[in-house]
Amino acid sequence: PDSETVIRAALEAMPGQGRVLDLGTGSGALLLTVLAERNDSAGIGIDASAGAVAVAGENAARLGLSDRAQILQRNWTQTGWAGDLGRFDLVLANPPYVETDADLAPDVREYEPPSALFAGPDGLDDYRILVPQLPRLLVPGGVAVLEIGHRQGDAVTAIAQQAGFAATLCLDLAGRPRALLLR
Repeated sequence: PDSETVIRAALEAMPGQGRVLDLGTGSGALLLTVLAERNDSAGIGIDASAGAVAVAGENAARLGLSDRAQILQRNWTQTGWAGDLGRFDLVLANPPYVETDADLAPDVREYEPPSALFAGPDGLDDYRILVPQLPRLLVPGGVAVLEIGHRQGDAVTAIAQQAGFAATLCLDLAGRPRALLLR
């Protein structure tokens, strides 16, 4: 349901066509779903993990989207990672947002690599790094949609506002904040 909230917000906010950037693409689910729904769009998915890049590339091929989806190994915490990518109409991100000492179910802790889950003591470290970079990645009028933890709406909104964005909370099917739309 969390990713569904991001996808719904992205499809409602994005113009009919455009360039899409998916930060921390993982399996490519967010990028590939948007591209499947927007036949006239193309995008780039980045991930720091070589394994994730391989999986996302395989998924793009399996879905017949390789001609419109480029998957790259990049790390948004490193200087210059976005230098040659250009600007985008839509930026998607599902960054790590779990507090370092959070009590997670064993299947979650064992399935996901720690770097994909944990983001410091308050779970906000990746937002603090990523959100200030978004203005340079978006075309004028572009939007970003970030997945957030259900108790992080106010904190991530404050980070977004400091970077010059107007932020709108998007609720999941249970009525909890799960995504933030930035304009």
